[in-house]
Parts: sequence; C-alpha cells; structure tokens
Amino acid sequence: MKLNFPLLSLVFVVLILSGCATTQPKFRVNVDSIGSSSENKKSYVLLPGNKDTKVDDLQFKEYASYVNRVLLQHGFALAENFENANVAIFLGYGIGEPQERQYSYSIPTWGETGVSSSSTTGTVSSSYGGYGSYSGTTTYTPTYGVTGATTHTGSYTTYFRFMFLDAVDLEEYKKSKKEIQLWKTTVTSTGYSSDLRRVFPVLVAASKKHIATNTGKKITIELFEVDAQVLEIKDIVREPKR
Repeated sequence: MKLNFPLLSLVFVVLILSGCATTQPKFRVNVDSIGSSSENKKSYVLLPGNKDTKVDDLQFKEYASYVNRVLLQHGFALAENFENANVAIFLGYGIGEPQERQYSYSIPTWGETGVSSSSTTGTVSSSYGGYGSYSGTTTYTPTYGVTGATTHTGSYTTYFRFMFLDAVDLEEYKKSKKEIQLWKTTVTSTGYSSDLRRVFPVLVAASKKHIATNTGKKITIELFEVDAQVLEIKDIVREPKR
C-alpha cells in the first residue's frame, strides 16, 4: 500500500486542532484594585457605572446578582434604599472592538529520504556449448522522513472584556455633594469570546479575593468556566462525583 505522506500530515494537524477545539477554554484575567481603609462603609447600593444604563436594565440586573454574591461574602450589606446606605458602588462593564491578529505555522512534508537496505534475487541458466547466463532483480527498501516544510498563515480575533467596581463615600456626598472615592477594583481579560454574558462570571470570580482591597499591582489569575469559584458566582452547585 502506498502511503500519502502529505495527506497524513494534514490529518495529523486536523486532529490536533480538533482536540484544541473541544478543550475547556482557560481565561486569563487581570485584577487591579486600589483603595483606602473603609471598614465602616459596608451598607451599599449598587448602581450602573455605564452611561445611559438604568438599574432595571436586564443585563445590569443579571451582572449585579453576581457582584452582590461577592460583596456579601466580603461583609457588605445591601441597603434597602439610598437613604440607609453609606457607600455607593458603581458597576461598569463592556467589551472592546474585535482585534484581528495574524500568525504563521509550518507543516512538515514527508517523503523518501534514502535507502535502508537492498536485496538481489536472480537465476542462472545454461545454454548449448556450456555457456551460462544470469538474470537478477535488485529491490531497494526506502527510508521515509521529513523532507521539508510548507509555511501557512492564519488569523484569529480577540476581544477586550472588562468590568469595574467604583465605591464612593455616600455619607460624604449626602453632606457636601463631594464624590470621595473609597476604592476601585478593575478586572480585564482578552480572549476569543465576544460573549460578555459568558465571560462576566469569570471576571467576578477572579476579583473575589481582591474587591475593596489594595493589591499594590496588577494580579493575573487563570480560571476555567467549570472551576468551583466560577460556578459559585453563577449559583450553580456541582454534584459530587460518584
């Protein structure tokens, strides 16, 4: 059977790409939080940080439910109304324009690279007068390997996703109308998904330990969608393995 080595190379690449496609995507998230001491500012109202977004906006309400779970774990208490709150937390979020990026890769080409061995077979025949003749066939066994490579180019699209929580001293604002910032937590990620609803719980989960703190620098966290802290944000209880 004659092997088609370029075809085998193509099949090999397709299998690799298929495997990558079925793997759970890993999200690389950057968290940057800064703030001052505000331990006594825990009664909050959560407000939209995006322009023209209302508190009854369905998308805001969904994202706010994720953020509220984290804030409650940090000891915050959701105030019944604006008057009873001493801190206003603004939730902003968004996704950037698609960014197309180019890449190149090589696929090896296969073929004969030489001869590993040979064998000869033949027959001797005699003729009238005592003379003989010989006829033979030599068979060569080739070796196969990489003979070169072909270069290909491709492209992929990424999106910049972000959310931020910006806390303002509401007691001071009520007294003097001054906006005194207490802390701000910014969470960003760049990746293939343009679905912010899918990515947002991951952003919140990454920020969980750093909300209302001072990280001192940007911190990078890697998460999968099926990680426990992400499922917790989405209020999904994973069933134990049997």
